[in-house]
Amino acid sequence: MSLSTLPSHDAYPSRVTAPVLDVVIPVYNEETDLEPCVRRLHGYLAANFPYRFRITIADNASVDSTLTVARRLAHHYPEVAAVHLPEKGRGRALKYVWTHSDAAVLAYMDVDLSTDLGALLPLVAPLISGHSDLAIGSRLARGSRVVRGAKREFISRSYNLILRGTLAARFSDAQCGFKAIRSDVATRLLPMVEDTGWFFDTEMLVLAERAGLRIHEVPVDWVDDPDSRVDIVSTAMEDLKGIVRVTRALSTGRLPLGTLREQLGRNPLPVDGVPAGLTGQLIRFAGVGVASTLAYVVLYALLRTGIGAQSANLIALLVTAVANTAANRRLTFGVRGGDGAVRHQAQGLVVFGIGLALTSGTLALLHAAVAVPTWPIEVAALVVANLVATAVRFLMLRVWVFRARG
Repeated sequence: MSLSTLPSHDAYPSRVTAPVLDVVIPVYNEETDLEPCVRRLHGYLAANFPYRFRITIADNASVDSTLTVARRLAHHYPEVAAVHLPEKGRGRALKYVWTHSDAAVLAYMDVDLSTDLGALLPLVAPLISGHSDLAIGSRLARGSRVVRGAKREFISRSYNLILRGTLAARFSDAQCGFKAIRSDVATRLLPMVEDTGWFFDTEMLVLAERAGLRIHEVPVDWVDDPDSRVDIVSTAMEDLKGIVRVTRALSTGRLPLGTLREQLGRNPLPVDGVPAGLTGQLIRFAGVGVASTLAYVVLYALLRTGIGAQSANLIALLVTAVANTAANRRLTFGVRGGDGAVRHQAQGLVVFGIGLALTSGTLALLHAAVAVPTWPIEVAALVVANLVATAVRFLMLRVWVFRARG
C-alpha cells in the first residue's frame, strides 16, 4: 500500500477498511530507524489492540531511501500504508494524513518510539469511548517517568511555562510526540491550524482548549533519543513566532472558535448546589446583576457630586452595561472566545438603550412629581427602575443576544 505522490481522500486500498485507529509516523530521512519502529509498533498493536488499526508512514520529502523502506513495509503488512509528501514539515504531514484518513481515531508518534507503547491504549481509549476529544502523552504529568538530559528538561518546562503565561494553556506538555484526536474533531479543528512544522501540536491544543474541547492527558514513560535531529534553537524560535501569531489571532477574534464550540464544545460541568438550564442561568444572572447594580450605585454616587443626575446616570449605566454584557456572556450563557464578542456588545448596547429609557424615564417622572427630590429618594427610584430593566435585560440576552444560532 504505497503512494509516491499526495493521495486523494479515497486512495487507501481496502485491505484494511475503516480502521478504528490510524497511527501516523511522520518521517524525514529515517531509513535506519523506520523499519524496526514499524515492526515493533505493528507487533504491539496486533497483540494488544482489540480493534482494526492502520499504521501510516508519512514521508516528508526524504532524500534517502526512507520511502523505499516505507513501501516495502506497506507491501509486507496489510495494515501499513505509505504516503509521500513532496514538502517537509511534521505538521503538514499530520494535517494531511489526519484529514484524509477514514479511521475514527487518529494518532501519531515519533519514529524513535521514545514513549513506551504501554501508554497507547490509555491514550486512545477515552477517544474511542467518546469521553474526550483529544489526548496527549505528558512527560510532565504526575506519574510519568522520564529519562533525558538536564538541558532538554529545562527547555521543555520553560516552554510550557511560556505557554501558560502567554496563552493561558492548561495542558502540561505541548510537544511530546504522542498524541491522538477524534476524526470528527480533526475535520473541524485542523483547518484552523496554520503551522506546518513543530508548532503544529501547540497550536492545535491551544485552539482546542479555547473551543471548549476536552483534552485527556496520559503520564508516559519516556526515554530521550540521544540521536534526535531536532534543531533546538531554530525550533524554539519558530515556536516563539507561533505563540505571537496565535496570540494575535485570538485577540482579534479572527478564528471562528465560537462556531467550533457550538459544534463540538462540551457543556460546563454542573456545580453542586447550582441548578442547570434556565434556573441556573437565572441564578448566575442574578449574581452578575447584583454586582452590576452595586457598581452602578457606587459609580452614580461618585459622578453625581460633580455632574447632573441624567449625565451621571448615563455614564454609570453605560460603563456597567458593557461590563455586565461581558460577565453574562461568559458566566451566565457560557460563551467563550473572541468570536462574536463585538456583535454581542453591540446588541448589549441596544439592550442598554432600553434600560436607559426606563431609568431616565423614572428620573424624569420623579423630578416632575417632586421639585427637588432628596438624594436617597433619587437613588431608591433608580434602584427600582434598574430591577425592572434587569428583568427585561435577562429576557433579551437569553432570547436574542446569546440565543443558540444554527
